Amino acid sequence: MRHKPQTRSKILNADHGVDFVGDVHGCFDEFMELLRLLGYERGSDGTYRHPQGRKLLSLGDITSRGPASIKMLQFFIRHIASGAAEMVDSNHGWKIARWLDGRPVTLAHGDEKVDEEFRRFQQEFGPKKTSLLKEQSRRLLFSSPSHMMVRQNDKLVAVAVHAGIRDDYIGMESPAVHTFCRYGDVAGTGPDGRPIRKDWAKERKLKEPLIVWGHDPRPQPERLNGTLNIDQGCVFGGMLTAYRFPEDELVSVPARKNYSGLQDTPLTRYGTE
Repeated sequence: MRHKPQTRSKILNADHGVDFVGDVHGCFDEFMELLRLLGYERGSDGTYRHPQGRKLLSLGDITSRGPASIKMLQFFIRHIASGAAEMVDSNHGWKIARWLDGRPVTLAHGDEKVDEEFRRFQQEFGPKKTSLLKEQSRRLLFSSPSHMMVRQNDKLVAVAVHAGIRDDYIGMESPAVHTFCRYGDVAGTGPDGRPIRKDWAKERKLKEPLIVWGHDPRPQPERLNGTLNIDQGCVFGGMLTAYRFPEDELVSVPARKNYSGLQDTPLTRYGTE
């Protein structure tokens, strides 16, 4: 177990606009298509930036299940270092971070594909470059904040989080906060092995700030009690969605295929359970 890097700041300035992006899960081609639709342009240094100075903000789960986890890791390593993007912690990100740290974790539910990608990467580029990329990825994932408080004109206007957050947890740090942000409000496991999730958004009493989240795929973006779900299950054959703030606009691109290898997906189960 190596030194755990310091968590990055959980405050993001939105004065020039922010583009929240839902769960990518290694769908790099769709991600790049979405960036172009949002107006990001590739500079001479290979970094994608918006001409108006907008920031890209990922809701996590950039890896696993899909075909190009390493490309997604490389993208955010570069873009967070350059200040062009940010990302919050997530359940798959936390699992991959611990695996990269040498901890005894079981890679399943698509996380094993990340291991396969790194094995192929080492065959092509050798152990030295692979070790460097693994360390950069470990630091990226471990340093991601549990949630991101988005401020405009010194006012808290939105919160980016992977799976959900209680209003009294906003701005706080504790094991309970991190767990809620990664997994949502989980009340045990059902007989089929799937987590039993409470509908935290339905139970929310406040309407501000806006909470933008993913993790639990819905066929369409879903607004409820001042929350907005933008995980449309791209890796399952759905869509990859971005939310443009302060414009209050949704931009989506369709998945090119169902990359997960599953027929019974969260999208097919939605509304039938």
